[in-house]
Amino acid sequence: MLTPQEWEVLGLSLRVALACVLISLPAAVAVGWVLARRDFPGKFVLDGLCHLPLVLPPVVTGYLLLRLFGKRGLLGPLLDGIGLSLAFDWKGAALASAVVAFPLSLRAVRLAIEDVDPRLEGMARTLGAGRVRAFLTVTLPLAASGLWVGALLAFARSLGEFGATITFVANIPGETRTIPLAIYTSLNQPGGEAAALRLVWISVAVSLAALLGSEWAARRRKRG
Repeated sequence: MLTPQEWEVLGLSLRVALACVLISLPAAVAVGWVLARRDFPGKFVLDGLCHLPLVLPPVVTGYLLLRLFGKRGLLGPLLDGIGLSLAFDWKGAALASAVVAFPLSLRAVRLAIEDVDPRLEGMARTLGAGRVRAFLTVTLPLAASGLWVGALLAFARSLGEFGATITFVANIPGETRTIPLAIYTSLNQPGGEAAALRLVWISVAVSLAALLGSEWAARRRKRG
């Protein structure tokens, strides 16, 4: 049985991971369609910028988010004016996870859209569907398994996010302390190895379930 503290950490981690998917997946769909269907000057620059979080140290990503959305950041005062605070808040943890996970979602979604024959969209448009309707009724359903893969990869990546999260939103119990941060905290406390090990097993179980779901969706997409 999990302790109340472990339930709290697990619940927060799942909430952050779900919010991460809700943030990253729509952006991945929009950018994935642009990269898959459009050619324009500087396309490779956009592609590189979108995949930058894969190669940047997560601490750098967290620091850049802090400079943008922190209390004294470029956009922080504007957000405070509308009552939205991201730094040192679980919503900031979700944003940090979404930024780090975005390239994974983008790649899965882009490949799925590229696999859809664009002539099908053209046929839908000749039958009177607009560009947006053709995308929503033809391309998106046919690429649905790729979207599932992207969502599950983002979910799993969020569960393991540490560097960007601790840099941007710190390690606040009940607010931003997800499973990786709780493990780090336990390992830095005397006699905390047992608690850390329990959290490790919880993390392994949840992450494995997400990855198995991603693999199942990928195989279903291949069969389709």
